[in-house]
Amino acid sequence: MPRACEASFEDFPPWDTGVTAPLASVTLVRTVSFSIYQRSKYVYSDWMKKNLGFCPLEHVNKNGAYPNLGTIACFGAAGATAGSGITFIACPFELTKLSAQVSVLMANQKNVDPKKQAIALSYHNKGTIKTLANIVKHRGFTGMYTGLNLHLLRDTLGTGIYFATYESSKQLLTTFSGTDAHKNPIAVLAAGALCGIVSWAMIYPIDSVKSIYQRNALMYSKGQSVPIPKIQFFRRDMYRGLGVSMGRSAAVNAVFFSAFEFFKKRINALKDA
Repeated sequence: MPRACEASFEDFPPWDTGVTAPLASVTLVRTVSFSIYQRSKYVYSDWMKKNLGFCPLEHVNKNGAYPNLGTIACFGAAGATAGSGITFIACPFELTKLSAQVSVLMANQKNVDPKKQAIALSYHNKGTIKTLANIVKHRGFTGMYTGLNLHLLRDTLGTGIYFATYESSKQLLTTFSGTDAHKNPIAVLAAGALCGIVSWAMIYPIDSVKSIYQRNALMYSKGQSVPIPKIQFFRRDMYRGLGVSMGRSAAVNAVFFSAFEFFKKRINALKDA
């Protein structure tokens, strides 16, 4: 994404600036997201079985079965439901993280209105709660949900793609390996990495525009209109930083899903005992 600022090394915020918000939000968002997803996929699967005569969950648990449009639709819809649900929790935290990390860079842009520059400076070196309070001060309570429409679009599409890719690739790899469903740790590891890569690749321009819009909005006061950048796919600057995001997401999700499936099997075993 464009960087229209010039700053010395000392002007950059400390490496841990904005860390509190993501640490606080990741656990909550992950927990809520997976809870909604788990419930939603059973609801959608039951609906499809009742109305279409096809049960996606029964299909994926059959040895030798492959993903089809029905399973992809079920998991994608459940993921999209989870993504839209967590948006209202995640948006304020992500805005806080963004404001903490880029406040100094915004404040030192050239040819910026002094009033906007002062607003940008007011976000510098504040904790999560103080940053949220500052956002409310300048943009009102609804300011915590600045960019909500873009955030909703990103998380709905991204989480739908994320879970559909994970479940489908896990099923495909498990079938290719000839092992029983859910008993191949390599398939889980690879599927976890792949879902992070694919979801980021598909929605990255939306995330870039969201970040640009939220960054710009931090220099405006309540009532002022903030122009929304146009989402442009296949434009080079919309994909800046994609490689790093994909690599990080692949590693994190490979480990996360391996742990998730491990503990899920243990919990299910306790229920069956």
